[in-house]
Amino acid sequence: MRRFIDLIRETLSGVREIMPWDLVDRLKENPGLLILDVREPAEFDYLHIRGSVNVPRGILESACEWDHEETLPELVEARDREVVVVCRSGHRSLLSAWSLQVLGFRNVVSLKTGLRGWNDYEEELVNASGGVVDPDDADRFFAAQLRPEQRAPKVKA
Repeated sequence: MRRFIDLIRETLSGVREIMPWDLVDRLKENPGLLILDVREPAEFDYLHIRGSVNVPRGILESACEWDHEETLPELVEARDREVVVVCRSGHRSLLSAWSLQVLGFRNVVSLKTGLRGWNDYEEELVNASGGVVDPDDADRFFAAQLRPEQRAPKVKA
């Protein structure tokens, strides 16, 4: 049986990744690039990179095509635009960047380390109202909060 992490490893060979400091440089060189955040809306509302666009991973493919309820014109028209895909840790963004490449996006990369790394690099994150999120609050938000039922069962010897 293949697992989620196996998909991530397989996708790594086909998707280019950049580090947070590379994104800082890219934003200076190309302020018109599209930062596509593929986390869920509640995650995005709590904190995101200023100016980024939110399209949850679950509707990504239909959001980048015309004639769907999820269509986001800015994304549909971004096939020749520089696109940086972001998520919390860099996993969903890898899968999303791969999907975008399959759909004809020519200049798409994934943010390695995700927004966790962006925050660790001490770059600004904002909330839904545009207020700057305290980096310590962001750290707490990014901390794993697994419930007991989400953990793998212990194997009995």
